[in-house]
Amino acid sequence: MPNTIPQLFLEVVRANPDAVAQYAKNAKGEFMPTSYARLLDDVALFAAGLKAIGVTRGERVGLISDNRPEWLVADLAILGLGGADVPRGCDSTEDEIRYILGFSECRFSILENEKQLRKVLSSKAALGAIKEIILFDDAGEDAKKEAKAAGFSLHSYAEIRGMGLASGAEASDPKRLVASYEGAVAEGHDRELATLIYTSGTTGEPKGVMLCHRNFMHQTDQILEIVPVQAGHVFLSVLPIWHVFERIAQYMILAAGAGVAYSKPIGSIMLADFQTVRPQWMASVPRIWESVQDGVYRNIRQQGGVKKVMFSFFVGVAETYAYFKNHFLGRVPDFDHRSRILEVAASSLPLLLLAPLRGLGWLLVFKKIQTKLGGRFIAGISGGGALPRSVDRFFDSIGVRILEGYGLTETAPVIGVRPLAKPTGGTVGPALKGTEVLIVDETGKSLGFGHKGRILVRGPQVMLGYYKQPELTAKVLRPDGFLDTGDLGVLTRHGEIRIAGRIKDTIVLRGGENIEPTPIEQRLCESALIKQVIVLGQDMRWLAALIVPDEDAIMAFATENNVPIVDYESLLKQPEVLELIGDEISTRVSAKTGFKSFERIFHFALLAKPFEVGKELSAKQELKRHTINELYGHLIAGLFKE
Repeated sequence: MPNTIPQLFLEVVRANPDAVAQYAKNAKGEFMPTSYARLLDDVALFAAGLKAIGVTRGERVGLISDNRPEWLVADLAILGLGGADVPRGCDSTEDEIRYILGFSECRFSILENEKQLRKVLSSKAALGAIKEIILFDDAGEDAKKEAKAAGFSLHSYAEIRGMGLASGAEASDPKRLVASYEGAVAEGHDRELATLIYTSGTTGEPKGVMLCHRNFMHQTDQILEIVPVQAGHVFLSVLPIWHVFERIAQYMILAAGAGVAYSKPIGSIMLADFQTVRPQWMASVPRIWESVQDGVYRNIRQQGGVKKVMFSFFVGVAETYAYFKNHFLGRVPDFDHRSRILEVAASSLPLLLLAPLRGLGWLLVFKKIQTKLGGRFIAGISGGGALPRSVDRFFDSIGVRILEGYGLTETAPVIGVRPLAKPTGGTVGPALKGTEVLIVDETGKSLGFGHKGRILVRGPQVMLGYYKQPELTAKVLRPDGFLDTGDLGVLTRHGEIRIAGRIKDTIVLRGGENIEPTPIEQRLCESALIKQVIVLGQDMRWLAALIVPDEDAIMAFATENNVPIVDYESLLKQPEVLELIGDEISTRVSAKTGFKSFERIFHFALLAKPFEVGKELSAKQELKRHTINELYGHLIAGLFKE
């Protein structure tokens, strides 16, 4: 049995050498396939080149790049040599790169392009350990001269491959290159460090999460039993490849002998690639599914008339049908010994009555949405944040399955995921086999099912610790091996996990009230008028919010109601628009919708520009609350003036 990711890779190549491992676009935008056998040749060649410039077992190698085929080649080459990569995306700032590469003491770094090189050059004083730099894309002559003057040895991706081809006894013989790679891979073991992934820094200084091969291998063994990816299936890749969620997706694809097609999380590009590639699977964050849903509704609004009425009617029917179907099949969370006999009896008649209308809705409306996803789509896997219930219900009702998962960078990342065979809505499924989950109260006492508390997890996927930060490690990793996730959760009677908020995001008002902002934000984002929102109020008397409205919806409202439009930013200051959003907030967050009086939003401000990844959002599109408080400090202060 393989113990490391490269050992798993070699096993899959032997079993499926001609299967397609990667689909990547050429200069014409056409997807070109790469077989597993070809991928192994590329990995072995690049590994030989890395070895030629001095990469050895235990080496930490920076890898600053976005999604591209060469990323996986570099990853498997580094890991095969016994090294560990230190990855980050091209949206990283100079400060982030300086900290990550410097703190990790990388002697080697692979960068995507000249832009990333200049970030490193500007941080030369803090990156004294780096001696060798490799660029996937070649640099201009000026950049090469600057790198040389700074004391860096600069190589192109092609040059490293050339060094590999000319290295010693393996010269010009692909079989010997592969044999050399296989020899290095055979020396690997499951406790060997595979990667240092730095947290996004949403709450301060990034921490380097040390993940070993065992952390990942435990999941590749388990997830394929829950998410039945098969050889020949295609995954559409849209998330940052350096992030731990996409990493485990890549390794799961390898384990299954499936293929990955590289796309982008941009609506027009992603949907076009769905049509071209016709994937069976996609891993994504909730915001991507929200965007797809928004796109569907935007298209319907533009068509208007009978089509809009028909769509709304059939969605309503489908959601009601899905509600009874899930109860009939036992796919709803059970926190208190519900009677299955009564559930089946109560849902049978409504199902029979609604089935013809649901079938008609499928033929007239929902089938077209499936077609836009390529026609072969089995399910999406959602992680990196809570999937809003409204989004979950919408896709469930129209027949597009989304399997919500849960995990952390510190758990590499998967703790649990809804199984395709029986997905229980409103939960993230049961924990993986071999993974223990405890729900505890403030004293550390274990709670039974149905009780909300702090989530602790123990299993083979739990990190080794934070790199060179034992004090921080000790704060979250207990002596008995349980990791404190910082999340609140509830267990169902059958062991499924429902996430109930994050402890570290908890807002404490001056009156001592503890408030979880996420449920409020999710409820507000269910509105067609609201695109993004952050709830604020730590140490204040009341809650406030920064809201990014849906521009199309606001412009449509203004046009229909003769509200003067000079420009969009000015429009957001019009009393009619402020009243519209205010009414939406008070309707959705009120005693009638289950919120307490101190959970109401008392003041808000509207933002014309959406929150952006790398600025207000982390790479997995989570709110960087600490950063937002700094960026909008003056505006936020005005919301709390007494």
